[in-house]
Amino acid sequence: MDQLKAMRVFARVIDEGSFAKAARAMNLAPAVVTRLVAELEEHLGARLINRTTRRLALTDIGESYLERTRGILADLDEAEALASASTAEPRGHLRVLVPPGFAVHQLAKHLPRFRGQYPRVTIELSVPGPVETVDENFDVSILMVGGRPLDGNFVARRLATSEIITCAAPEYLDRCGRPEHPTQLLDHEALLPAVPSVRRELTFRAAGDPTQMVTIEPQRVAALSTIHADTLYAAALAGMGIAGLPSFVAEDALMEHALERVLPHWRLLTLTIYAAMPTRKHVPARTRAFVDFLVDTFGGGERDPWLTAAGCPTCPEAEQAAAAARELQAQNV
Repeated sequence: MDQLKAMRVFARVIDEGSFAKAARAMNLAPAVVTRLVAELEEHLGARLINRTTRRLALTDIGESYLERTRGILADLDEAEALASASTAEPRGHLRVLVPPGFAVHQLAKHLPRFRGQYPRVTIELSVPGPVETVDENFDVSILMVGGRPLDGNFVARRLATSEIITCAAPEYLDRCGRPEHPTQLLDHEALLPAVPSVRRELTFRAAGDPTQMVTIEPQRVAALSTIHADTLYAAALAGMGIAGLPSFVAEDALMEHALERVLPHWRLLTLTIYAAMPTRKHVPARTRAFVDFLVDTFGGGERDPWLTAAGCPTCPEAEQAAAAARELQAQNV
């Protein structure tokens, strides 16, 4: 008797509720299923299933044995998966939860390269809005954290950092002037993300000295506020005012000079972007390949790759100041 096969058949009979259904599900002859369960009972010297004309019912011994059987089979499947994971070709369906702005401005344009490397992996992107924590229903969640440590039962790898920068269309700045100090924003139309921390106050830190801070009240300057970064982006391109945008959203417009950075010597907020996965014993090859691809694509470092690409990178002194500012923010959370 193949005991492992008999154990799988026994568990499947209970799952399906009948010998006939288990036989169909496992593509076996009904007589084979009946024989394997009978041989298992004979081997154990105990009846596992009470058979009636209406239904199957586990005996007390059968219930205990089924529980242990499920654990053994699960451990065996896990061991086989782990053993083959290093050589398995990534394949299957990948579900990714991602903020809309990052999906539109960054992730989508890199997906053709991922598909070229892993043609047997299909991708489903869910972009409902801001992503604040890992969702167990997704293989990967893209998290953006500003000023606080990660917290939760998940595994995360850093993809990049992104500054929230102030920027505006050159036409607007030609018409209304270019502010040189955060307090001068009070004389401008401001387009701001509608998040709780921004609603309360906007705190700018001098790039060379993070202890030099200026705080303004956003309700005094906000001509438009929304949680949708692309709405702020479109309004800024249209010349409505000065927007606070993540660098990963503003990158292309900065490179094309459709937007111009404002107050480049002041830092507003720095986001750390992570690819996070639910804590599981086994991570599928497709998930590992995707996360590795993201880290390779975006660098995984503390330097803002999008400001560098746009030609307005943070200077070394400002990088040090931004790191110190992040430490101050984390201490105040």
